[in-house]
Amino acid sequence: MAQVTDARVGDYLDDKLQSLADLESLDSLLLSVRNQQSLLKSQLESAQKELKEAKQESVRHGTTLNASVKAFNKEQADIDRQLMLITQSDTSDEAAQKFEASMDKLNKLSVAKEYVRLLQDVDTLSDDCISHLGSSDADALESYSRIRKLLSELEDLQVTAEGAAPHLVDHTKSKTLYLREQLEKAYSRQFEDILKEISWPNPDGAVSESQHERFARAVSKLLELQLPELEKQEKLNDGSRAVEPLVLFPFKVMIKPLELGFRYHFEGDRPTNRLERPEFFLSHVTERILAKYIDFVEHYVQPVLLEKFRGTDLALNYAYIDSCSAFITSLLPMVRNKIYSVLPQVLKQPPLLSHLIHEVTKFDTELRNEWQYDGGSRGLVWHGLAYEVLSKDDVFVQWLKVEKDFALSRYQEIVDASDSFDLDFDSLGAGKTKPSKAAIRVNDLLEATTDNYKELVSFSQKLRFLIDIQIAIFDLFHERLTEALGAYISRTSTIGRTSREEQAKLQGIEGLERLGRVFGSADYLERAMRDWNDDVFFLEMWSELQHRASLGASNAIVAGNLTIAQVAARTSSTINNDEGDQAQYEEGALFDETAAAYMRLRTRTESIMTDLLTNNVRQALGPYSRINPWASLSPASTQANDGPLPPNAELDGLMQSLRSLLSYLVRAVGTAPLRRLAKQTLQAMETVIFDQVILGHSFSGAGTAQLAADNSALLGLVSKYLDAGTIDIGLGRLSQAIRLLSIPIKASKAPEESEDDAENPADVGLFEVGKRLFEGSGEDAKKLLDDLGLDRLSVGEARKILAKRVELGS
Repeated sequence: MAQVTDARVGDYLDDKLQSLADLESLDSLLLSVRNQQSLLKSQLESAQKELKEAKQESVRHGTTLNASVKAFNKEQADIDRQLMLITQSDTSDEAAQKFEASMDKLNKLSVAKEYVRLLQDVDTLSDDCISHLGSSDADALESYSRIRKLLSELEDLQVTAEGAAPHLVDHTKSKTLYLREQLEKAYSRQFEDILKEISWPNPDGAVSESQHERFARAVSKLLELQLPELEKQEKLNDGSRAVEPLVLFPFKVMIKPLELGFRYHFEGDRPTNRLERPEFFLSHVTERILAKYIDFVEHYVQPVLLEKFRGTDLALNYAYIDSCSAFITSLLPMVRNKIYSVLPQVLKQPPLLSHLIHEVTKFDTELRNEWQYDGGSRGLVWHGLAYEVLSKDDVFVQWLKVEKDFALSRYQEIVDASDSFDLDFDSLGAGKTKPSKAAIRVNDLLEATTDNYKELVSFSQKLRFLIDIQIAIFDLFHERLTEALGAYISRTSTIGRTSREEQAKLQGIEGLERLGRVFGSADYLERAMRDWNDDVFFLEMWSELQHRASLGASNAIVAGNLTIAQVAARTSSTINNDEGDQAQYEEGALFDETAAAYMRLRTRTESIMTDLLTNNVRQALGPYSRINPWASLSPASTQANDGPLPPNAELDGLMQSLRSLLSYLVRAVGTAPLRRLAKQTLQAMETVIFDQVILGHSFSGAGTAQLAADNSALLGLVSKYLDAGTIDIGLGRLSQAIRLLSIPIKASKAPEESEDDAENPADVGLFEVGKRLFEGSGEDAKKLLDDLGLDRLSVGEARKILAKRVELGS
């Protein structure tokens, strides 16, 4: 130990005294060491003192603990001796077991005593309630409230105790129910007496001032009796599900005579009880009961409801706080029983089932909209009686089948009618594509179908109607139109088994009329579906469908037994969007797929109509393109002086064909498709005349005059049916080509006059135009064409055209 200490001292000195200069600080170093030594010594003394005190305290604690142990052992021994004497046992363990058994018996006796005490309390409260009934209703109600509170506490304890006292709870519940029935009967009799005094249900009856206090007190007592049940029921009404409200006791009393009258009229063999006329008993409720007695209810019952429920959770429920809603709630069981009583019979007769559902739906809608009834469900739409009926067993499936069969039979009648595919030219105004009568009737049928189910509450049921009936009929009619188009194509094809005469008819106005019927029908229903997509009802359905689709994968059930993929295939592919692209959702709509199919059919039909028109024009221009009188050098001045030149006889066929085709198109198709069809037709005519007549022959001045006369005749004809813009697009190039070809040999003005004439600076002769066009640069030739107002012609085309003048060739 000394060696270790010496080594540490040596290390310390080596560290502190490393040079001669460090010896000068030796005094301060010794002083620091002495201070540290003193501090360590004082700390050691303090630690020794604390250790001594701790040892002394440990000794004292041990002595006290030993004394406590000895005292405990002594007491334990005394207890064991006393316990063995009491239980007459030989050992303490045997005595403890016997003592515990005795204590268990005492506990059971205590529980039995409390059990009996509770039974006595229940019987006492029950007897008090019955004894006060009729003499002191307030005390009777107080006793009932106490026993009901006791029942509530017992039920809560029963759950905690895992059903330890079922008989006590059942006995208390039976007593409570019995008291409730007795109080309800007594209070109801009191209220009935007052109602008789005011001649209820006479709508002209009134509560006098002397009766008013009794009336209000009778209503108030019935509400007070029912208040615990109302509060318990309202706790379930948290907005997450529909909770049917209870019928308030005062209204239960008030509707008794009304229900008797209802049963008198609508039960048995009364003439008003007709199975095929459910609107009789439904309108009886709204017109003969609600409308008749609502003033009395709001005047006399409403103030009591406000006084009783104001400031409580019940005030948030219109079925309790609003007298009109409470009155309706009390009438619904009567209506519900009547509906269910006739339901088995109408299920066997499809027309009656359809009529019943329509009338019940109308009844529900009237209660919601006109009477503002919400069923007492916070934030939820009242489902209505129709929803209850349709949710029962397979009633909805049967009703859907009835409606679908009716819609399909009506559809078949529409398409089988002799005039079904005639265009209705009076259905829409000028400039609109005219639909067939079948398309209009199908649209009316499907709109009526919408009216049948738009008031349903269930989204699944509405979606089934949409897909199984409306879209299905749209698809059937699309197939019919597609078949009609296919039949036309087949009959006009080269392999079609039709005669040449029949083919000619199908390539003319008769074929155009056939195509016009398909085109008009497809266009009308496509636009109808686009309009439906913007309808509020279908927008709400689309929004709900989007929401449901966003919650699951494509194979998830979105409504009923329909998956997202199945619904997307029939409505819009945008809902089958696994990536959740909101932009795609916003672009979609319910009738996307069906409307797109009709659009494709319309586009295809329009294309075939275009082919028919252009082919017709080309064939009609055949004789005209083969004649060659254009190079004749005979002067045309004499003919011109006699008046305008008549068109060539070879144009008669074209003129007649254009007249019939355009007159039909103007009546049958709208402005936009008319312009598209006319543009293609005129451009086909322009191409034939330009390529085969102008560029295919040489022209003299007389020939160009005749060509101009022919063109004027054509322009005069088409201008009767088409606007100037369409004509210019279709025949503008041809007209400019003829103007260029018809330039006179000599200018009508001298060159100096032409230069001074700012309005017509390009009044030049044929040879000068030819010189500038053929010998000048491309820019000069282009400027010349611009000056002549021939902007539709290229320089190359202009040179080809002007080269056809025989004068230039000579």
